[in-house]
Amino acid sequence: MTDYKATLNLPETDFPMKAGLPQREPETLKFWNDIGLYQKLRKIGEGRPTFILHDGPPYANGSIHIGHAVNKILKDIIVRSKTLAGYDAPYVPGWDCHGLPIEHKVETTYGKNLPADKTRELCRAYASEQIEGQKADFIRLGVLGDWDNPYKTMNFSNEAGEIRALAEMVKQGFVFKGLKPVNWCFDCGSALAEAEVEYADKKSPTIDVGFLVEDADKLAAAFGLAKLEKPVQIVIWTTTPWTIPANQALNVHPEIDYVLVDVGDKLLLLAEALAESCLARYKLQGQVIATAKGEALELIRFRHPFYERFSPVYLADYVALDAGTGIVHSAPAYGEDDFYSCKRYGMSNDDILNPVQSNGVYVESLPYFGGQFIWKANPNIVAKLEEVGSLLAHESVNHSYMHCWRHKTPLIYRATAQWFVGMDKQPASGATLRERALSAIEETEFVPAWGQARLHNMIAGRPDWCISRQRNWGVPIPFFLNKESGELHPRTVELMEAVAQRVEKEGIEAWFKLNAAELLGDEAAQYDKISDTLDVWFDSGTTHWHVLRGSHSELGHASGPAADLYLEGSDQHRGWFHSSLLTGCAIDNHAPYRQLLTHGFTVDESGRKMSKSLGNTVVPQTVIDTLGADILRLWVASTDYSGEIAVSQTILQRSADAYRRIRNTTRFLLSNLSGFDPATDLLPNDQLLALDRWAIDRALQLQRELEEAYREYRFWNVYSKVHNFCVQELGGFYLDIIKDRQYTTPADSVARRSCQTALFHIAEALVRWVAPIMAFTAEEVWKFLPGERAESVMLTTWYDGLSELPADAELDRAYWDKVMAAKAAVNKELENQRAAKAIGGNLQAEVTLYAEDALAADLNRLGNELRFVLITSTATVAPLADAPADAVDSELPGLKLKVVKSAEAKCGRCWHYRADVGSHAAHPELCGRCVENIEGAGEVRHYA
Repeated sequence: MTDYKATLNLPETDFPMKAGLPQREPETLKFWNDIGLYQKLRKIGEGRPTFILHDGPPYANGSIHIGHAVNKILKDIIVRSKTLAGYDAPYVPGWDCHGLPIEHKVETTYGKNLPADKTRELCRAYASEQIEGQKADFIRLGVLGDWDNPYKTMNFSNEAGEIRALAEMVKQGFVFKGLKPVNWCFDCGSALAEAEVEYADKKSPTIDVGFLVEDADKLAAAFGLAKLEKPVQIVIWTTTPWTIPANQALNVHPEIDYVLVDVGDKLLLLAEALAESCLARYKLQGQVIATAKGEALELIRFRHPFYERFSPVYLADYVALDAGTGIVHSAPAYGEDDFYSCKRYGMSNDDILNPVQSNGVYVESLPYFGGQFIWKANPNIVAKLEEVGSLLAHESVNHSYMHCWRHKTPLIYRATAQWFVGMDKQPASGATLRERALSAIEETEFVPAWGQARLHNMIAGRPDWCISRQRNWGVPIPFFLNKESGELHPRTVELMEAVAQRVEKEGIEAWFKLNAAELLGDEAAQYDKISDTLDVWFDSGTTHWHVLRGSHSELGHASGPAADLYLEGSDQHRGWFHSSLLTGCAIDNHAPYRQLLTHGFTVDESGRKMSKSLGNTVVPQTVIDTLGADILRLWVASTDYSGEIAVSQTILQRSADAYRRIRNTTRFLLSNLSGFDPATDLLPNDQLLALDRWAIDRALQLQRELEEAYREYRFWNVYSKVHNFCVQELGGFYLDIIKDRQYTTPADSVARRSCQTALFHIAEALVRWVAPIMAFTAEEVWKFLPGERAESVMLTTWYDGLSELPADAELDRAYWDKVMAAKAAVNKELENQRAAKAIGGNLQAEVTLYAEDALAADLNRLGNELRFVLITSTATVAPLADAPADAVDSELPGLKLKVVKSAEAKCGRCWHYRADVGSHAAHPELCGRCVENIEGAGEVRHYA
């Protein structure tokens, strides 16, 4: 038997079938670094429209986790897709470097009693070390950015810029000093931001406490009684016995009905709606003797249970009837509602009792409980109340309670003198900060859309922002306060600039070692230099100021100091999105972003939160070392990030399977471009076969869909559309059909060059489509494509060589849709015949298609080439009315099929079963078509 293999155009490529991503990807990273890809992108981007994605800085502490990987990959997909869309899209990564976690790490490593300057030195060194580790992991993910020049909030220029941002807010009148209950952590020794508070179950003691009346006559009159015949106790219920020593008032609701209940030896004052449940709790029987509205009790005084002072009744709308007694005990130092209620009734800051120190211990001078830690003092306070006859009930309750997100320990509200940004404070000009922020939210595009309502609700209800902290490792609040008046120095803004200039040269250490006389001269003796530092959310929240207009001012947007996009996890509605919005609106009167994109948190395939104790964590470094970063990137792209993002080894393996299908399709394209030089072999559109023109047109339609999906950040649509194109239109239709023409026609024939032209255009487009997602693989593919090209796929834009089917095309899109449907029906029947062993392979089949008239006419337009489309040795079209009884119904309406095994001989070259095999003396094993392709001018194809 003659070997005709040499006469075939068999596929050939050095592009490996086995990806070997863990080994090859580092080579690609080296290539990008060697050619200076990021710098070249900036060069070719000159003059292009800009797209600025401002990086929300991860915290410089610990190894990256799967959530970090999701975040950075999403950002990289966007930056790469915008670059390919023709934008100059720089990406400057950043790090959040100050704050308690780093200081806490240094304290646990070196001890808590270090000098402050040594603590700052060690914190700076630790943050630098952590950044280098995280940077290496982010680069390994394939994230393209200015890694040699990232921004760090601890860079001297950024520390100085942050002070200048604060000065702008001071100048506009948003910053003030106030006494107010703030979230306080004893372990941190500092106030916490709202974003640093989480909730967990806590077991707390509950007590019902009676306060004896002092103004008995007034109370009698309020209830319409001539006088009180027995002692009266107004009863409060609380889960915080430790606040009783700081009680200064009692709150009732003006519109609630209150009753006096005679329980024998005394009268109890309770809300009418709760009286019955209260008596049951106290194990008492009683009779209501009088009723009054809460408003009638205003300013009536009661005695503190064990201290010589009075607690007046204040009216308050926040009193509710869902639990307790309907009377709220008010300790203004330890509750926000209590604080404002007492302030409304004229209580000054100096009047507010605040016996709990920063470490949670009562001041030594507090009678009975001085020097005791508040949680340990609870039972002692309960015992004291019982001793003085004021305890009516004592139980325990499990409830959701505030905890520190770092230490996981309970917090308290604690009134401290802090610096605040006022949400409703009238600035020097314009609207309040709350009004500005709410307006800015309306002007921002949210992806997904539900983020808008979430952020709006947070801003609408949030209190003033406490921006001061009592720590060492943070950007200072460089204020001088008059020792007598406590007021800011009149030249505060000017002095802040002088401090910023010093910090720009020496870092935050410049402030802490500064002698006040250096700036204030003879005035220094009149002023105190404060030591508070800024909330770490102020650090990252002002990066739009000290990065986009400061350390990396090249990122500044032509239409104003706003980035096009901020992208972070959904927790950042209360974090970075939130603080950036407030500072942007305070300084610039608009948000520092035009779009906000939010992604969800990672969970396992059962929807459970990632946890080491559950053993369900996925470590990105391990995935990279085993499967490769491109598999991780493909998984991220394939997932709808708007909700929880499920990941597991099984899910990642599915991504690996999808990756192989896309890679194998790409490899087929490359292998069939062997010997193709686009400079000489590329055919013009009007010389292409109809099927090839359709394939190019289909790729163009898909590219338009993909460009829109990339614009709208629907990466899962990009993934599914590309995957389906590879599996269905290409693998299941086009590539299957053209194999015969590609392999058997003369190497330089129009029939072969036509399909190679189509393959070239599709490959040029496909490599760009996947470049934002499969960054490493796209770069690898790029090197194997024929023709002159840029060093990197990223130095190009979306492919512009695709062409549309003309409106008057003989075989238009609708026509090929019908053909695909007919082919799918035939494929199903061929599969049935193979399963029944009636035929060996598709080419052993002869198929007759009994079709209704319109479909028959369409199929007959392909003539003899219909068999190449169906990949059978013969294909005949007949009227549906002629269908024999044994013809099989298909899923396509108006089509029946009959498949028989060919009785003809098999061609030794094209493997078709043809009647003319053996009729050519020189080539007795071949069909006439193959003889023509070997010795003649080559067969002529018109359609497929």
